Amino acid sequence: MKNILNNVVSLIVVMIVLLLIIPLSPFFLDVMIILNIAVSLIILLVSMNIKEALEFSIFPSLLLITTLYRIGINISSTRSILSNSGTAGQVIQSMGDFVLQGNVVVGVIIFLIIVLVQFLVITKGAERVAEVAARFTLDAMPGKQMAIDADLGSGLITEDEAKERRYKIQKEADFYGSMDGATKIVKGDATMSLIITAVNFLGGCVIGMVQGTMGFTEVLQVYSIATIGDGLVSQIPALLISTATGMIVTRAVAEDSLNIDVTRQFGAQPKAIMIAGGVLAILIAIPGMPKFQLAVIALTMMLGGWYLLRRMEEFSRVPEPAMAPGGGMSPTDIEQMQMEDEENFKDINSVYDLLSVEPIEMEFGYSLIPLVDEASGGRMIDRIVIFRRQYAQEMGLVIPSIRLRDSSSLNTNQYVIKIKGEEVAKGEILVDYYLALEPPNLEKEIDGIDTIEPAYGIPSKWITVDKKEMAEIYGYTVIDPLSVMLTHLSETVKKHAHELLNRPEVVRLVENMKRQAPELVEELIPQLISYGNFQKILTNLLKEGIPIKDMETIMETIVDSSMTVRDLDSITENIRVALKRTITRKFCEGNSMRVVTLDAELEKTIITSLTNGDHGVYLALSPEVMQGVITQMTEEVRKFQELGQVPIILTSQVVRVHFYRLVEQFFPDVFVLSFNEISNNIQIQAVGNIAV
Repeated sequence: MKNILNNVVSLIVVMIVLLLIIPLSPFFLDVMIILNIAVSLIILLVSMNIKEALEFSIFPSLLLITTLYRIGINISSTRSILSNSGTAGQVIQSMGDFVLQGNVVVGVIIFLIIVLVQFLVITKGAERVAEVAARFTLDAMPGKQMAIDADLGSGLITEDEAKERRYKIQKEADFYGSMDGATKIVKGDATMSLIITAVNFLGGCVIGMVQGTMGFTEVLQVYSIATIGDGLVSQIPALLISTATGMIVTRAVAEDSLNIDVTRQFGAQPKAIMIAGGVLAILIAIPGMPKFQLAVIALTMMLGGWYLLRRMEEFSRVPEPAMAPGGGMSPTDIEQMQMEDEENFKDINSVYDLLSVEPIEMEFGYSLIPLVDEASGGRMIDRIVIFRRQYAQEMGLVIPSIRLRDSSSLNTNQYVIKIKGEEVAKGEILVDYYLALEPPNLEKEIDGIDTIEPAYGIPSKWITVDKKEMAEIYGYTVIDPLSVMLTHLSETVKKHAHELLNRPEVVRLVENMKRQAPELVEELIPQLISYGNFQKILTNLLKEGIPIKDMETIMETIVDSSMTVRDLDSITENIRVALKRTITRKFCEGNSMRVVTLDAELEKTIITSLTNGDHGVYLALSPEVMQGVITQMTEEVRKFQELGQVPIILTSQVVRVHFYRLVEQFFPDVFVLSFNEISNNIQIQAVGNIAV
């Protein structure tokens, strides 16, 4: 029994196909026609009571089944009409008599009007709406996916909720794509109805005149009734299905069922109803107009609108505080408000609410709001979502949500980037211009407003839109304002990423590793290292631009190193060696790497200058040596800038961390690597050497 219920739809489809070839008696034909009308009514009512199209996702398949069912009934009724002298059951006979009323011409006209209304108005409109809905749904999919990723990244939704929303978006795209094709079925059904009606009438007349004993008038009467009745009992359900199709594809912006939406939205406009009633009342003055009917409808509309308007005013009225006789608040109310304020200030939690600091903030001047505001077409949020995702995939750190807000204290074209409440970078953007970065070998200069690119400090010009193509021909790199601002934001976040790695994020990273390697995490934390020291190691890596994505290798190296050393700097250096493939990939171009090396004597000097202090080992170089190193570093960094590459200093593993701390305060964009951190198959090209 259960198997039969599971396959009931398949059995119904098979039975519908059999209708095309098996003759039906008039009794069963009446049953099939009545079921057709009932199913069509149900489909129409369901389409009017759903909130969104996906609640009736089987509609495209149902549309095909009902159309096939209707064609099967048409073929059976045609066979019955042509073989039984115009007899095809009581439903067809009654419908034909009711519509014709003894006048064949009127009946034919009414039938044609119904078919043409369905074909030209409802079906054609539903087909166009379905086509547009399918195209726009597919075009909107990437934006919806990025919005889900943004909500997931900011913690507004869980992973399960994100999966559910992605599944819903995919189902929605599939549904509207199916509806685009399904509307073509409705269109073909309307065309086929006209053909079947013509065949019934002409074929019936020929059969009646040639094979029958009826006269021409009688043949015309009998077969016109049967033909019109058959056409109507098929076209009325088809009209209902076409209307349901239009209902389904136009539910894109619905908030509730159609009944509730219509009632709510008409009820929200009482003035429009009252004005319409007033216009109808004016029409009474036209001679010959039905005054009684106009008066009743106009009065009903004006009274109904007035009633709705009063209800809206009652709901919107807010109770006002009790007033003293002189017009002010009563002393009792004033005293109560003062007591509430005092209680609020006594509650220490209300003060703590003011102390929260956003990890990352970006404030804008008034002119830059259109670049950020999605309602104005701004794509800043979408681009930030993409950046956060890419950075997490590359570095293994999830950047916290970035708070975007406008600020009246800034100039209209300015923006400010803050880390933990403090300004770390700022810039100025001309919204209607493009930023043209000057090439290294400038052949011809283009007119524009001189400026400095905020992220990398490259000399640039703000140029108008009409000069964009010419600037590219001259060799300039042309960037739109949004990309300039986003690049500055991304570079600033990368530079301060180590400050954004807080203790809760470290705990989340560890918990994530527990799902992959629980034994490793159990061995490491807290037996060998605390969360605090683990955070310091990760911070050291991020500060020098080393990805922490390979968390398993990092943890295994800490476990192995903890057996022999306890110094966090030494453990970090061992981790860097373990991550040599990652470091090589990040800083190597092709199979070669341009670097600046340290002279052997300078390395010896650095090693002999290492001193143990209360806070560990530190470098104590003489001022003369330090000054010489900084001077030479300035010249070597300039060489890399001319080459358009990141400055890299190559040292031995022993002195690497100490030399980095020496030059980092003067050259924050310089990377210091050790020989042990470079893969063996890389060709090293020394472009300079720093000596004592």
